[in-house]
Amino acid sequence: MSLDVELHGALGDFTLDVAFSAPASGVTALFGPSGAGKTRVLRAVAGLDRGVRGRLRLGDRVFMDADTFVPAERRRIGYVFQESSLFAHLDVAGNIDFGLKRQGGNAAGGRQQRDALVSLLGLDGLMSRRPQTLSGGERRRVAIARALAPSPALLLLDEPLSGLDTQRRAELLPWLEALVRKLELPVLLVSHQWDEVHRLADHLVLMDAGRVRASGTLGKVLGDLNLPLARSPEATVVLNGTVSTLDERWGLASVQVGGVDVTVPADGLEVGKALRLRIAARDVSIALDPPGRSSILNVLPVTVTGRRDAGAQCTLELSLPGGGRLLARITQRSASELDLGEGASAFAQVKSVAVLP
Repeated sequence: MSLDVELHGALGDFTLDVAFSAPASGVTALFGPSGAGKTRVLRAVAGLDRGVRGRLRLGDRVFMDADTFVPAERRRIGYVFQESSLFAHLDVAGNIDFGLKRQGGNAAGGRQQRDALVSLLGLDGLMSRRPQTLSGGERRRVAIARALAPSPALLLLDEPLSGLDTQRRAELLPWLEALVRKLELPVLLVSHQWDEVHRLADHLVLMDAGRVRASGTLGKVLGDLNLPLARSPEATVVLNGTVSTLDERWGLASVQVGGVDVTVPADGLEVGKALRLRIAARDVSIALDPPGRSSILNVLPVTVTGRRDAGAQCTLELSLPGGGRLLARITQRSASELDLGEGASAFAQVKSVAVLP
């Protein structure tokens, strides 16, 4: 089952023409410059822009096609806007219950749903407070709870952490991450922040000027040399792995990523924990032979699967045994002297690995 989106429409001077499919669970991030049309896609998916037509289907549920247009109130879609948009005359409980009333059906089941959301989002001590007395992060959590109260089939998050200072974002991001990992429903996320995308997204849709430039798994899109992301100064890949062993003596952990083990600090980790690792292209160097004694702990066998030259530098796409992809940013001179063409075997020396908590 998947979420299939095909949208077309002229909105003033802006033309939307997008098509992509996303998994029916997990987070699909829409990413691109301001004005790319990301929020317009969310509004069209929610049924709020009647001028946009096309096809929209979640599994066997059709929200829109040539003969069908299900109105917004009947789509069972939760929407968290850029602004929390809470009702100032209602307390937190009243705001969440407003969303719950849209569900109908079993009242006891609805109360259980609310109680579970309140606990999950840490709102227990806030239920009698009004929105104007809450911090920005608390208001966002209430808005998310209100959107989830009706048990939606799809959740839309439009810049959920925008407008928050660095401290508030750091506080709320773990809540958001825990939430989306527990949800068994698809989430469409619009964000301008790479740290949010790297931590939350499973699937990535790159947009520009109302069109889809690329769509695929997070790792595939980030590591695609045909896209500008991989050639930018901030080029980065994200790898999924599982903690396999702990070295208590040195405070290190081994994380199994495909067919290799990556060593990271063991702070707060335990065997079996799933992790995401972020590795920047600028932190990867290349050797043809395993290095001798070195301070670099992560030396991984790789195969060169792509190369793009730009000025004095080049970017290499590297395949890990068992799957997974790295990028390396080195000079063209080094690439030529080492004869690093497509298919070459080498060793990637990873100077820094960030664990995404």
